[in-house]
Amino acid sequence: MNKKDLTERDICTKFINPAIQSSGWNIRTQVREEVSFTDGRIIVQGKLYTRGKKKRADYILYYKPNIPIAIIEVKDNKHKVGDGMQQALEYSEILQIPFVFTSNGDSFVFHDKTKLSGNIEEEIGLDSFPSPEDLWNKYSKKEDLDKPEIQEVVTQDYYVDDSGMSPRYYQQNAINRTIEAIAKGQNRILLVMATGTGKTYTAFNIIWRLWKNGVKKRILFLADRNALLTQTKNGDFSAFGNDIMHIIKNRKIDKSYQIYFALYQGLTGTEESKNAYKEFSRDFFDLVVIDECHRGSASEASAWREVLDYFNAATQIGLTATPKETKDVSNMEYFGKPVYTYSLKQGIEDGFLAPYKVVRISMNVDEGWRPITGLIDKYGNEVQDRIYNLKDYDRNLVIDERTIEVAKKITEYLKATDRFAKTIVFCTDIDHANRMRQALINENADLVAKHWNYCVKITGDDEVGKQELDNFTDVEERFPVIATTSKMLTTGIDTKMVKFIVLEANIGSMTEFKQIVGRGTRIRETEGKVFFTIMDFRKATNLFADPDFDGDPVQIYEPDKGETVVPPDVEETDDIDSIESDLGGFISTSVPNIDIDEEEEEVKKYYVNNIKVTVANERVQYYGKDGKLITESLKDYTKSNIKNEYESLDAFIQKWQTSESKEELLAELVDCGILIEALKEEVGQDLDPFDLICHVAYDQPPLTRRERANNVRKRNYFTKYGETAQRILFTLLDKYEQEGILSIEKGSILKVQPLNRLGSPVELVKAFGKKRDFEQAVQELENEIYKEGA
Repeated sequence: MNKKDLTERDICTKFINPAIQSSGWNIRTQVREEVSFTDGRIIVQGKLYTRGKKKRADYILYYKPNIPIAIIEVKDNKHKVGDGMQQALEYSEILQIPFVFTSNGDSFVFHDKTKLSGNIEEEIGLDSFPSPEDLWNKYSKKEDLDKPEIQEVVTQDYYVDDSGMSPRYYQQNAINRTIEAIAKGQNRILLVMATGTGKTYTAFNIIWRLWKNGVKKRILFLADRNALLTQTKNGDFSAFGNDIMHIIKNRKIDKSYQIYFALYQGLTGTEESKNAYKEFSRDFFDLVVIDECHRGSASEASAWREVLDYFNAATQIGLTATPKETKDVSNMEYFGKPVYTYSLKQGIEDGFLAPYKVVRISMNVDEGWRPITGLIDKYGNEVQDRIYNLKDYDRNLVIDERTIEVAKKITEYLKATDRFAKTIVFCTDIDHANRMRQALINENADLVAKHWNYCVKITGDDEVGKQELDNFTDVEERFPVIATTSKMLTTGIDTKMVKFIVLEANIGSMTEFKQIVGRGTRIRETEGKVFFTIMDFRKATNLFADPDFDGDPVQIYEPDKGETVVPPDVEETDDIDSIESDLGGFISTSVPNIDIDEEEEEVKKYYVNNIKVTVANERVQYYGKDGKLITESLKDYTKSNIKNEYESLDAFIQKWQTSESKEELLAELVDCGILIEALKEEVGQDLDPFDLICHVAYDQPPLTRRERANNVRKRNYFTKYGETAQRILFTLLDKYEQEGILSIEKGSILKVQPLNRLGSPVELVKAFGKKRDFEQAVQELENEIYKEGA
């Protein structure tokens, strides 16, 4: 047997598996092969999408299930033994794995990340692979986990889910780092995980392991929404069983349970008698978990902080997507630095979170509007003479025509894409949300006539709207489609099917901005939700430029006047009422002349109309592969990127002609920042990708697919084949002309019309001889299509 003739998979089977098995690893329980640990980034191409390459490790070795300890990257024997090390090290950083190996079947190169000096990387024989205990002991010593009482905690088994569900890699990281920190005596833990990445599921696994081995016997889970408590208890936490779980309601305390769920508002009150948490002794709970802890738990004056201070002897874990760091409020001052962070940007890159486009629209009045002298508003109040701008609109000054114009643009987008796409419109306050609802109803009168709840206001003051919240978040419920709100839907609500987010509120807080963006990040691939769109009327998306933001959009589009709003193709107390209670003043002051105190007659908000409002001229912008805004034209950007990859036209043509799969080549180009569909839109021609790139990057005159196909038909190229083979090739050429080069590369091409009318796939292949003869004929056809001078 010549080892160099073996495939990579053969090397794994014949050399790697025996080596690790002989050193004490259980192949069935401790070893996983060909582990895809990401889903592949979603690459948006107009209304279509594709998935980027998944990150895949050849081997991941586990000390115990869900506790990864080593990674192995394998190459065939034509490679050197250490050739895969850089890729393996990159993966080990993502997976937080301390030991890295590479092999080509001759030996291993071992990289030991627990060493700080000496031979960090060395070659070892196939018979010298370390045992599970060897590696675990090295890791434990490095991380100060080697005491018996700590080992008992950090090696506790995960919950085994009968459905086969297991934590994703980043959830494993979060769980393991938290357990290790607690085992070493750290009592304040902060976990930062982007919205939609499963914080509650992660919390369950942490609590399960700590509860199962008796380290934490009584647990309090704090949240700020009733819906979250029920959802958590009956969902991710259901494995504990109802006998030991209890939701605290109406401040009634029952001390016979082990796991408690409570609203922080339900445990505290302005009067001492309402501080229900004090019915528990200070040491009653061993562990307190605070969901969405950015909402105020770190504030000295917050109700959550009262509870946390009372149970200060307990271990406390804060969960958030958006840690709050201001001069007044700091999560990190209270909890310390996060033990693990999984960002929005990483979630999008891994393909676990939905990417998004941004449509920016500004009105002619947005830069500033000044009333004429003595202007009287709709309610008879003289409008204060000053310059009003975006910060004032709908808070101090209402311009009816601006609200109507915004509603028109929202409706225009929905009509051009999907009128039943779940949509959230974030407004300045409750009054604004109500007026926006009315404007949207008028713009969508045809659907509202059939479905009264096509568009609803979901705010803390509206019982009907709150009742519709469950329907809005239900994946299977079609209505409501549009929800107007101010603060209620910014956080904590699981809006899985939201495809369209409208920013018509002034957002100055990065925390709030990230939470709003998070309303759309859930992926529901089977239901067609793979990306979402943000339409920004308030310049809130300028926060993308803030260094604290960590998940840039795939596209930013600023339509010119008269252009379509659809981007061109590219790639609360005991319930949620309290969330908007701080906005109550805007309800009472929204209608002038009702102030009771005669000494305070100043109108807080003016209502004006008959103002000319139009869309201002803007421009189209995109984000590039590096996440930076493309300030040059898309053509210039493409030209630069292509020439970085292929210095000359000849180099690109050679790569195109020698590439066995044009689909894979185009995917590589997308990864390099070449946005084919957007480029077509900018060039204004539906060109073959080859001609599009040659034209844009190398200034070549483009040929249409029809012209290329006709040039092939004029040659005597087909005459060397028999009659049936010629008919097949002519049909494939027709397919190219109609649909493009990718259509004739598909393995199923012989099964579709009109080729299936010529015979079965086997019969068609026989017209050329053997299968490889058919494949060669298709390759030759492609070469003829792109023949120089064609």
